[in-house]
Amino acid sequence: MSPHLTPPTTKPRIPHFSSGPCAKRPGWSVSKLENACVGRSHRSADGKARIEEVIERSKAILGVPADYRLGIVPASDTGAVEMALWSLLGKLPLDILAWESFGLEWVKDVVDELKLPDLNVIKATYGSLPDLNQVDLSHDVVFLWNGTTSGVRVPNGDWIKGDRQGLTICDATSAVFAMEIPWEKLDVVTYSWQKVLGGEAQHGVIVLSPRAVERLESYVPAWPIPKLFRLTQKGKLIEGIFKGDTINTPSMLCVEDALDGLLWAESIGGLPGLIRRSEANLATIARWVEQSSWAAFLAEKPETRSCTSICLKIVDDWFTGLSPEKQAESAKKLAKLLEKQEVAFDIASYRAAPPGIRIWGGATVETADIEALLPWLDWAYATVKQE
Repeated sequence: MSPHLTPPTTKPRIPHFSSGPCAKRPGWSVSKLENACVGRSHRSADGKARIEEVIERSKAILGVPADYRLGIVPASDTGAVEMALWSLLGKLPLDILAWESFGLEWVKDVVDELKLPDLNVIKATYGSLPDLNQVDLSHDVVFLWNGTTSGVRVPNGDWIKGDRQGLTICDATSAVFAMEIPWEKLDVVTYSWQKVLGGEAQHGVIVLSPRAVERLESYVPAWPIPKLFRLTQKGKLIEGIFKGDTINTPSMLCVEDALDGLLWAESIGGLPGLIRRSEANLATIARWVEQSSWAAFLAEKPETRSCTSICLKIVDDWFTGLSPEKQAESAKKLAKLLEKQEVAFDIASYRAAPPGIRIWGGATVETADIEALLPWLDWAYATVKQE
């Protein structure tokens, strides 16, 4: 019998490798929420103090410049991105980059909903990054820092000029707290708590540069803006959003959970510690991929490989010889087999991505659990192939 057909003996201690909501931080339990300000108004002194603490600790850990504003907004990262698109676009031509499903969703919004006339869509296929040299920085630019469904990230911000005319609007939800973000190159950054810090869903975060604030206070879009997206009132920024006065009622349980994640991040060395943990997970998988006869990174270039949403494709001749339908079926079988063994939950590729597996490698995932998972991947693939 092939050694790959013999199940490994060691399982990951925590088999949570979902790309969102992601694994809770090591040592987390629901008891960590016992001091949550529940049953109280979020506008009470205690409730607002909790929200303000999340804002201030987030800015400190991420190194957000003092003159940038960070606020908690509704509807997760999606709500934060939509808020930026609806509130800021339309003044200048737009370049929008897309190389995976969420980037394509933002393209759909600006084409079908906002109907922007002066638009340049710069696309790439799964595994690749668009040609950044095509971006015209006299235009507004919308892009992702890390493609959550493709495992392809922007390697750096060198392509963004400091004297740009347009705004740079970046969906960084699976990048912040795990990758260096060049804040001075970005005018709007959005994310949610449910990714690298393993927080609960439904709340988004938007970060605005002074240039973004100036746009908001000097430009009114041609379309109506729903209340949930409004960042200005009577031509001025609603400063309260960035001081704990949220647009709508937040979950104080989620706020407490976000605070717990931030305190944990501080305890392991802040942003450098978070990045080290995530990069160690990527390095562990990279060493395994180098020896693998059947798996490879979906990201074509090493410098664009994500250290959070680590996407793998199957390159074995048996698999590539299957029809697209059979490939998708086999990849799903592999993921279900691992779930049945309680070895790995939720690691199937995103439904619109090429068939394969996606392993979350963010900072809340222990490298020891990644190491324990890898032999199981070989076992599951060999088992599916034999069927």
